[in-house]
Amino acid sequence: MLPDKLLRKLGMRHFSGSMRDLKVHENLIDFASNDYLGFAKMPVHSITTAANSATGSRLLSGHSKQFETLEKRIATFHKAENALIFNSGYDANLGLISSTAQRGDLILYDELVHASIRDGIQLSMARSLKFRHNDMNHLQILLDKFGLGEEQEVYVITESVFSMDGDQAPLHQIVRLVQSRHNAYLIVDEAHALGVIGEYGEGLVQHLGLENEVFARVMTYGKALGCHGAAILGSFDLIQYLINFARSFIYTTALPPHALQLINAGYDRLENEHDNVYKLQELIEKFNRLVVQNGLRLRFRESETAIQICIIPGNDKVKNTAALLHKNGYDVRAILSPTVPQGQERLRLCLHSYNTIQDCERVLQIIAKSLKKK
Repeated sequence: MLPDKLLRKLGMRHFSGSMRDLKVHENLIDFASNDYLGFAKMPVHSITTAANSATGSRLLSGHSKQFETLEKRIATFHKAENALIFNSGYDANLGLISSTAQRGDLILYDELVHASIRDGIQLSMARSLKFRHNDMNHLQILLDKFGLGEEQEVYVITESVFSMDGDQAPLHQIVRLVQSRHNAYLIVDEAHALGVIGEYGEGLVQHLGLENEVFARVMTYGKALGCHGAAILGSFDLIQYLINFARSFIYTTALPPHALQLINAGYDRLENEHDNVYKLQELIEKFNRLVVQNGLRLRFRESETAIQICIIPGNDKVKNTAALLHKNGYDVRAILSPTVPQGQERLRLCLHSYNTIQDCERVLQIIAKSLKKK
């Protein structure tokens, strides 16, 4: 039996119309998944391992030459000194932030960062303050007011592409602010930029040539690479530190061999079969033009990424529009409050290299028609 106070919380969630549940959505055209390049749907012929498990953590029996070879490849591809594989992007953020930020340090983070970053911040012993989304003036004020302690390190944390808005961080400006402080370090989560931004889908930091200005990058493979796991990119010293102090790395069974082969296959495709990256980038441009043509520019956030957001305030209203899209064969998900602030409820459309321009146009027509009825 669930305790009464937990039942009350569940009841309030139900009453507000924001109850989450698990549903199977079959035979719908995909505008919901993070499989931006379609890699999750592609057969992989290079899976040859007979082992089912890594058998333990990497500091015990789970380490292998396969890990070392793949981490070297990841670091080379991303022009980083070193890389360390984690079991997921959540684990990577948790381990990185909770272990590096010490008592007496300061964390400044964008107010829209992912829950895994927030949880990593909570587990650290550092003081933390959020700055308004992509607001460099506010970040400057916080740095000036709170970032001057002689003994403290300052960690600035952002995402390169924000998962709920689809917009990009002004990384050049953030780098300049961080560079102005001898004790400041920049951490960038590239989960939704990998496979989407750059000639080879290398991510925003590298696309802008800023890889040497960033303390740590987090690459997540459960999105565009269509597999599982993540990697932290950074200096040799940072990786050695994480091996010794990141609890989400130390105290978990390593990824199994077949998962490493899938990550490797994903990088094969980025390097050698990057037509899907071009297709996706071309579709994003065309989709933005269709938004204007369908009179939806004021509803949609401007985005040059695979994540496109249509604001429809009210949980019931946005759920009704999503249901209409489902009825017409399109898998588009409603994002409800409290996941996003009240009044900012939205449809979150994820574009993929395999989506057609005809389906994009049809989805937008259905949305426009639905909004006219409201």
